[in-house]
Amino acid sequence: MKKYMHFLITIALVIFLIGCASVRPRLERPATRYPTGIYHEVKRGETLWKISKLYDVSVSDVVRANRLPDATKIVVGQKLFIPSSKEKRLTEGNYARATPGFNSNTKFVWPVSGQVVSYFGTKKGLVTNKGIDIEAAQGSDIVAADDGLVSFVEENMKGLGKTVIIDHGNGFSTVYAHNSEILVKAGDEVKQSQVIAKLGKTGRASEPYLHFQVRKGHEPQNPFNYLP
Repeated sequence: MKKYMHFLITIALVIFLIGCASVRPRLERPATRYPTGIYHEVKRGETLWKISKLYDVSVSDVVRANRLPDATKIVVGQKLFIPSSKEKRLTEGNYARATPGFNSNTKFVWPVSGQVVSYFGTKKGLVTNKGIDIEAAQGSDIVAADDGLVSFVEENMKGLGKTVIIDHGNGFSTVYAHNSEILVKAGDEVKQSQVIAKLGKTGRASEPYLHFQVRKGHEPQNPFNYLP
């Protein structure tokens, strides 16, 4: 009965994913400006992700507020407008982790080591990124973000190519797409950090990267809220 319920949940998720298949969205300029906030001067070693956690705002909000054409390219001394933020009193190098809706029983690890090239919520046309895209070398190991049951494997999913979905229980699942090779099958039980696939550029991907999603029920979550 339990596996049957996993199956029904996975089928619903797959249908939803096909409707919003991943493309590499480019960061767009916002239609409006944020009315309140403060400015932050970029320091050596800081990334946009670290800065967003410092002020407890999303990366996508900072990108839109500053009309950044490339979220990976910020420079020392650059002043960024942080929208509607409450500054956290932190020592340098000690950054807060933003975890709205965080489930204490869920602690994911990064599925691959690489550079985030597209963030949760960014858009290309009418398509919104439901996860993050992580660029790495072709054939890099993709690992399970947490223990779970492989609930879905597809070699040629529309838009996403070779795709794996893992059910972690507690309503959480993770999606791994654009793989070059899948090393697990539906029904397999996997452990956190177990290699499940090899990074590739299948589906609509034109270069090697992993499209990674975290979902609670059918709702996509910002992976940065669950990653260390």
